[in-house]
Amino acid sequence: MYTAEALRKYPYFARALEDSSLEAMLDPLTRVLSRGAVTGFVRSLIEEGTPFTYAILDLDNFKYINDTYGHHIGDIVLQKVGESLESLVGDRGVAGRFGGDEMLIVNLRDLQYDEKKAFFADLYDGRVMRRNYEAEEVHPFVTGTVGCATFPTDAADYDSLFALIDKTLYRGKTKGRNCYIIYVEEKHKNIEIRSLARKGLRGIFQSAVRQFEMVPGLMNKLKSVMPLLMEELQISDLYYVGKSGIMRSVRNESFAEPAPDIGELMRSDDLLFTNHTEELDQRSPAFAGTLKKMEAETLLIVTVGMDLETDGWLICAEAHNRRIWQDEDCAVLYFLAKMLAARIRIEGESFG
Repeated sequence: MYTAEALRKYPYFARALEDSSLEAMLDPLTRVLSRGAVTGFVRSLIEEGTPFTYAILDLDNFKYINDTYGHHIGDIVLQKVGESLESLVGDRGVAGRFGGDEMLIVNLRDLQYDEKKAFFADLYDGRVMRRNYEAEEVHPFVTGTVGCATFPTDAADYDSLFALIDKTLYRGKTKGRNCYIIYVEEKHKNIEIRSLARKGLRGIFQSAVRQFEMVPGLMNKLKSVMPLLMEELQISDLYYVGKSGIMRSVRNESFAEPAPDIGELMRSDDLLFTNHTEELDQRSPAFAGTLKKMEAETLLIVTVGMDLETDGWLICAEAHNRRIWQDEDCAVLYFLAKMLAARIRIEGESFG
């Protein structure tokens, strides 16, 4: 937790502590700085002309933690994220809570692109994000999305600077979350949040249908939608298992690995996702062995089928730190699975 002594090294807080208590500057839950304290500090740095990097961190799927474990566990996770973030930032600057599950970072040391990249690499290497937090009896895996920009390189006033970190944060969300975006003028200057949001699920579905209908044959249809899936789901490949029990790759025709027991995982539901594939060892040892061989630790599976008849499964399998599955990801893959199932009924073609 921040102390008055630690904060007084910054002139803004030294002045503020003359008229206010430390407690008034801290967020009651996380014990990092409050939104008002952080934004006031940032505005003072701009007035003084002091260079700094400003970032906003938005925890991914935090509603899932609250809905699954309860708000009490959610509060514990927020507290521990705040502690970890404060520790990582250290004497580089300060960390605060913007509100809800969003945190703010003010970094006065790392101003160049490579320095910022190294800082965020530490943040995402299990120091703050991409880690399990112990919260009583449960250990939820937590990831987040970051947008950042630097004063005065990228913007000369507070409103413009915050608009940039907000835009880069939103860009990170559209790239699949669980990532950081450093503002680069050449790449991000002309991006508008409205244009990023415009596509949405409806636009993705429309694009998938257009690509799907352009080519004959189930495998060709899967290949035709791969660029869209790679962009929207941020996956490296898509796999499928048919009634043969062999797991195959859409992008790599030579990939063929055993998965005869995948159906054991999918008996009670047509969609499964997990970030702990070691849990599959007992229920589907052959499929789990293939995942281990692939070094895949985060998994999303959707059943291909209609009217209680199963034709096979679509699989996204990625390294643990690559992503955390969102509702939108599940919806896109589920929609694709239903399109495939419909074509199987119409064309009589087998799947895998």
